[in-house]
Amino acid sequence: MPDDALVDDDDLAEEEDEVEGIDTPATAAWHGPSARRWVLFAALGIGVLVLDQLTKAALTSSLAPSQSVDVLGSWLRIVYWTNSGILFGMLPQSAPAFAIVSAAVVGLIVLYHARVGRGLVTTIALGLLLGGALGNLIDRVHYGAVVDWIDMGVGDWRFWTYNIGDAAITIAILLLMLMAVFPKVGEWEADD
Repeated sequence: MPDDALVDDDDLAEEEDEVEGIDTPATAAWHGPSARRWVLFAALGIGVLVLDQLTKAALTSSLAPSQSVDVLGSWLRIVYWTNSGILFGMLPQSAPAFAIVSAAVVGLIVLYHARVGRGLVTTIALGLLLGGALGNLIDRVHYGAVVDWIDMGVGDWRFWTYNIGDAAITIAILLLMLMAVFPKVGEWEADD
């Protein structure tokens, strides 16, 4: 086989670019979120955490456990409720075990952002998830249970009682599901 028959892949790519009239350098590999994305991620996480903990501190200092205050009749109430288990009260009396799991989840959220936090929506979702997870982790360590206080419903039909951290986690999960269905959403305003 003659030497000129051997073609390097890089040479071939350059020739294709020249043929198509494309005069752009090869795309550089993405090396993680920019400093701007990290600041947004941290600011959202800290913002959710602070708001979550401030509302819980106000609640626990002004209401007794199980005490409630009507805000909009029975449609919206503030109630001091604790959940020693996980989502929707499953696995009660397991707060210490889930505190350990929550700490691991917080680490995984940060690691995941480092690997995929390229798009703005991804950073927002993961920042909200981080703040909610940290708020509930602090509750498990401090109170031995997660403090919930937002109670919504009509008459005897009630939604699960939740808190600011839970709301942030729910929004984050909805955003992550949206990105799973429409991947381009996750790349919106992507870092270069």
